[in-house]
Amino acid sequence: MCSGTGLICKIQENFKFNGLYQKGDIMLGGLFIVNFKTIAPDLSFKMKPDQWRCDGFEISRFHWPQTMAFAIEEINRNPNLLPNITLGYRLYDNCNNLPSGLRATTSLISGDDETVTDLSCKGLPPVIAIVGDPMSSHSIAMSRILSLYRVPMVSYYASCSCLSNRKEYPSFFRTIPSDNFQVKAMIEIIKHYRWTWIGAIAIDDDYGQYAIKTFNEEVKKFGCISFSETIPKVNEKLKVIQIVKTIKQSTAKVIVVFSSESGLPSLIKEIVNQNVTGRQWIASETWSTSAVFAVKENFHSFGGTIGIAIRSGEIPGLKPFLLQVHPNSDPNNSLLNLFWEKMFGCKLQENINQNNETSALYIKQCTGQENLKDTQTAYSEIASFRAAYNIYKAVYAIAHSLHDVISCKNGQGPFENNSCADIKTVQPWQLLHYLKRVNFINHLGERVSFNENGEPPALYDIVNWQPAEDGSVKVKSIGIFDESAGPGKELTLNTQEIYWNSGTAEIPESECSKSCQPGTRKATKKGQPICCFDCIPCAEGEISNQTDAIECIRCLPEFWSNRDRSQCVLKEIEFLSYDDDMGITLTATACFGACLSLGVLSVFLHYRNTPVVKANNSELSFLLLVSLTLCFLCALCFIGEPTYVTCMLRHVVFGVSFALCISCILVKTIVVIIAFKATLPGNNLMKWFGVAQQRGTVFILAFIQALICLMWLTTAPPFPTKNIKYQNSKVIFECDLGSVTGFSCLLGYIGLLAVICFMIAFLARNLPDNFNEAKFITFSMLIFCAVWITFIPAYISSPGKHTVAVEIFAILASSFGVLIAIFAPKCYIILIKPELNTKKALMNRGAPDK
Repeated sequence: MCSGTGLICKIQENFKFNGLYQKGDIMLGGLFIVNFKTIAPDLSFKMKPDQWRCDGFEISRFHWPQTMAFAIEEINRNPNLLPNITLGYRLYDNCNNLPSGLRATTSLISGDDETVTDLSCKGLPPVIAIVGDPMSSHSIAMSRILSLYRVPMVSYYASCSCLSNRKEYPSFFRTIPSDNFQVKAMIEIIKHYRWTWIGAIAIDDDYGQYAIKTFNEEVKKFGCISFSETIPKVNEKLKVIQIVKTIKQSTAKVIVVFSSESGLPSLIKEIVNQNVTGRQWIASETWSTSAVFAVKENFHSFGGTIGIAIRSGEIPGLKPFLLQVHPNSDPNNSLLNLFWEKMFGCKLQENINQNNETSALYIKQCTGQENLKDTQTAYSEIASFRAAYNIYKAVYAIAHSLHDVISCKNGQGPFENNSCADIKTVQPWQLLHYLKRVNFINHLGERVSFNENGEPPALYDIVNWQPAEDGSVKVKSIGIFDESAGPGKELTLNTQEIYWNSGTAEIPESECSKSCQPGTRKATKKGQPICCFDCIPCAEGEISNQTDAIECIRCLPEFWSNRDRSQCVLKEIEFLSYDDDMGITLTATACFGACLSLGVLSVFLHYRNTPVVKANNSELSFLLLVSLTLCFLCALCFIGEPTYVTCMLRHVVFGVSFALCISCILVKTIVVIIAFKATLPGNNLMKWFGVAQQRGTVFILAFIQALICLMWLTTAPPFPTKNIKYQNSKVIFECDLGSVTGFSCLLGYIGLLAVICFMIAFLARNLPDNFNEAKFITFSMLIFCAVWITFIPAYISSPGKHTVAVEIFAILASSFGVLIAIFAPKCYIILIKPELNTKKALMNRGAPDK
């Protein structure tokens, strides 16, 4: 605010700042944080408020404004850059306070001359551009003011992604990548080590809240946030304790922290006091290289911290420049004096004079001859000069933009009528045009340029807090993140050189639930994040062949899951073979039955002229024994791998053989009855049912079965098929009946013959013993019917190859029943009791009772 008298304006009052100053043809402004605390004035407004006072001088931060001063002096010495132009600077300490920062900003762009006589506002502005502010929240507020006047602002530390909005911040640039890239670098590290259960903490300002919002969104694409806490800007003990409690209760072992250096002391102190260990901290670039936190006292809790760090670069000549600093009586260079007093723990004479005489007796006085080369602090530690390199690049970016103004040729300029800007009267908005297009390679070979959002190429160092040999903590670079390297190649890490908080080489794990191995699937726990899940084994017939499968995949019909449920394998093909125990047993039994039948046949052939053989119709007996042999042998058709031939043959041979067998027994039964009746006077039935009729009857009855088989095979023949319905883990290779009706007719016809035979034999059971073969036939048919009636439910309920085994068992059991029941008594007489095998014996026993 000013008052006018004639043509002179006089400033009523100036803001007082700690700063550095050097006059030049073109002035650059700078905003830095050297003091971290402010003391607020009395704001009761009962009197005129004093200005904010700064406190908490941080020696390690004084090299920031000094780096800008060094860069400007280096440019002034360079004859090839801005020849005949001397750059000057006015640098202020904003004391980590937004109101102070805003006052410093307005002071820089308005100037601090006591009087203003040039009311035409021609000539150069007080500063052509401003380097700063390091805080994102400050930069947001300051840039809104500077954007009104199109004054370029190049920040070296404000990384909030919100500042990428060119509509809101058109004059804002930065030499530090946006937090979007920092978040991306963190995400790549987390993915690299397969951490999926993450804790997140952020300071309660624009920098922290924008960063954590973006971070949480990215994590949710592949993992989960265990907790998300906010550090209050005003130190609240209870809130800090609550955050530490959350950290201790959470199972997350990896915690990401977005915070400025000034926002963390209380939290770090509480974590150390409560001895919280076993956590892998990931630090944002604002505190990852902090000499305040990377100290021995904190190492037990924070050792092994992995941090995103601003790309470092060696600035030749900077360290000697820093060590040649001396106090200055110029009030515009008050920061030099504050630094000197803080470094050597003394007071300069002019500052002592401001104190009362009593206190002055107890204050160590600075001589001005103290030597900085004898000190070892973060001020001159080149390894910690990461932000300094960004400041250096920012100054050079402005200098190259001004050089482009000088290099403009009349008639080829970018402004109205192809005009060029005059370097002696260049305006901030004109410099802004060139700053957008600046592009050069610095002495380290790094390209300095800005994209459409005023941002540099994203390039970070990945650092790790490790123990040094002297017991201190060193911040070691263990990789880089280069966004320009291309997808999948941005991150480069040397895992072997990383020190983990556990103190071992084992990479820590951070997951709510262990990964589900192949053979299982994830099932989310109710009410918990998706990263918290149970591993459910896949059901039979289903597999998962990858880690953390969401669902199991059902195997194809002919495949089945292996024991681990991780692979589909071909199902075991099951059929009754000659190789397994059951097949061998049934084959041996069938062959034994066939041999036994042939043995009986040979006995009957040998003794064919004896009365026992002749009395029981030897021809039918021979035919019956042959059919029984076929019945035994047909069982072999059911063993072995099913084919089209065996599937058709097994039922045809079975049906015809048994039909022939039962037909013979039926005819024998009829012959027995007729033979008995023929012994009665006047009975001539035998001449009507002689040998020819017997043969014809057997043939016709067997032929009917053959016709049934033929019709079955013609319409819907049996065929081999792979049955996957009854047993999940096996393919049952079996013969499909083709037509259930055909099979039913075949069995039904055999059953009909057996029932008729049984009924006739049963009625003839009381005939005299010598003729009474009907008793044996009755018994054989009883066995036959019992076996086949039992067969039906057993056949239906038996799985797999046992179905075939049941059918073979029924064939063999019924065949043995007939063979033994009918022929065993006869063989007994023929072989054991030959004295009974005479006509006389038979006739004597055959006389009917009187």
